[in-house]
Amino acid sequence: MRSLWRTMRSWWRDKLIRDLVALVPALAVVGASLGAIAVTKGVPLWLITLTAAAVFAGGSEFMLVGLLTAGAAPATAVLGGLLLNARHFPYGLAVGGLLGNRWLDRLVGSHLMVDESVAFALAERDPARRRRAYWLTGTAVFLTWVPSVALGGLLGQVVGDPNRFGLDAALPAAILALIVPALRDAPTLRAVLGGVVLAVATTPVLPDGLPVLVALLGVVLALPVRRGPRPEAERQEVAA
Repeated sequence: MRSLWRTMRSWWRDKLIRDLVALVPALAVVGASLGAIAVTKGVPLWLITLTAAAVFAGGSEFMLVGLLTAGAAPATAVLGGLLLNARHFPYGLAVGGLLGNRWLDRLVGSHLMVDESVAFALAERDPARRRRAYWLTGTAVFLTWVPSVALGGLLGQVVGDPNRFGLDAALPAAILALIVPALRDAPTLRAVLGGVVLAVATTPVLPDGLPVLVALLGVVLALPVRRGPRPEAERQEVAA
C-alpha cells in the first residue's frame, strides 16, 4: 500500500502528468459533445466513432459533421479539412525527429500528431523528455477522444436535441479558451478578427458550415505588413 502511495506521489510531482489530468476531462466533454451532435443530426454511431479514430482531429470532425449534414458536397468537406489541418505541415517539421526511425513508429506517431501532443512536447527542453511528452500526450488524447465520441453518440440517442443542454457550444468555448493567450500577437489578432467578421457576415446567406470555410480567408490578415521607409527626421531621432 505504501509502495502504491509513493508511486502515485511520484507521478503527481510530474508536471506533465498533472497537465494531462487537467486536460483529459475537458477533451472528454468536447468528444462527447461531438458524438451527441453527430448522432442527433443523423450520422450513424459507428461512422462518427470510426471517424474519431481514423481522422483524430476534433476541428475537422466538427466541420465534417456540420458541412455534410447541411447538404454540402463531400469535396467541400474534404477541402475544409485539408485547409484546417494545413498546420500539421509545420508541426511535422517541428517534431518529426521525435517519431523514431522505424516506419511503424513514424506511422503511429504521425497519427498522434495533434495540437496537444505537439504543444506539450515543444514545452520540454530535454530531447528525451520532449519525446516522452509527445508520445504520452498523444496516446492519452487518443484513448480519451475515441471512447468519449462513442459515449456521446450513445447519449445523443437518448438526449435528442443537444441544444437543450448547450452541447453545441462546447467546441466554440474550448477553442476560445485555447486561442485567448495567442491574441496578444498582433497578426494573430488581425486574423481572428477578420475571420469573425467574415463568418458573421456570411452566416445569413450561406448554408451551415460554409461560413467556417470563408472565415479561413482571415489568415491573409496575419501576413507581414510591409512598411515604407521612415522619414529622415524619425530615423535621426531613433539613432539619437
